Amino acid sequence: MVFRRRDRRTPWRMAAEAVYPRGGYARAIEYIKHRLRRLPDSPEKIGRGVAAGVLISFTPLYGFHILGGLLIARVIRGNYLASVIGTFVNNFLTLVPISVAAVWLGYWVLGMQPDEGLLRELGHLFSEAGWDLWHNVRAVFTRDTMDWAGLRVFFRDVFVPYWVGGLLTGLPASLVSYWLTVPLVRAYQAARRKALEEKLAQLRKPSGAGPADR
Repeated sequence: MVFRRRDRRTPWRMAAEAVYPRGGYARAIEYIKHRLRRLPDSPEKIGRGVAAGVLISFTPLYGFHILGGLLIARVIRGNYLASVIGTFVNNFLTLVPISVAAVWLGYWVLGMQPDEGLLRELGHLFSEAGWDLWHNVRAVFTRDTMDWAGLRVFFRDVFVPYWVGGLLTGLPASLVSYWLTVPLVRAYQAARRKALEEKLAQLRKPSGAGPADR
C-alpha cells in the first residue's frame, strides 16, 4: 500500500503515544494551535466551534464528547473541526482534575454529601458502570438477566452530580475559550492575508530590463 507507515506501530506503542505524544505535549499543543488558526472559516464561527467542544468535554459523556461537540456546534453554527479540537481540553492530563472538580461542585450545588473515597474511585465507578451497561445490552440477546441496580446508584451518586458540576464549570470555560480563540484566529488570518497581498504585489511588479533595453 502506497500510504502505509514505514514503521508500523504496535498496540502498546499506540497506547503509549495516546497518553504521551511522541513529540511531547508542547509539540501537540503547537500542532493544535496551527490547525486551529488555518481553519477556513470566520473567527467567530471557529470560536463557537471550540466553545462547543470545550463545553461537552466537561460532561460525563465519555466516548461521546466528539459527537456531542459536533451536535452543539451544529446548533450554535460553529465550525465542526474546531469543535473536535475543543474536546481535546479533556485529556490524560486534565481528566482527573476536571472530573473531581465537576463531581465535587455538583454535590455541593445539590446539597449532597459524597461518600468517603468517592472522588478517588471515579475511574473505577465509570468502569463498573460501563461493564453493567454492556451486560444489560448483551442480556437482550442472551439468557442473562438484566440488572439495573448498580446503574441506578451510579446515575444518582456520580452521573447527575458530575453533569451539574460539569455544566457549571464547562460554561465559563467555553466562554473563555471563545474569547481567546476569536482574536487569535482573526490576527492570524489578517497576518496571512497581508502576507499573501504582499506576495501578489511582488508578482505584479514588472521584471527587470531585458536584453533589448540594455
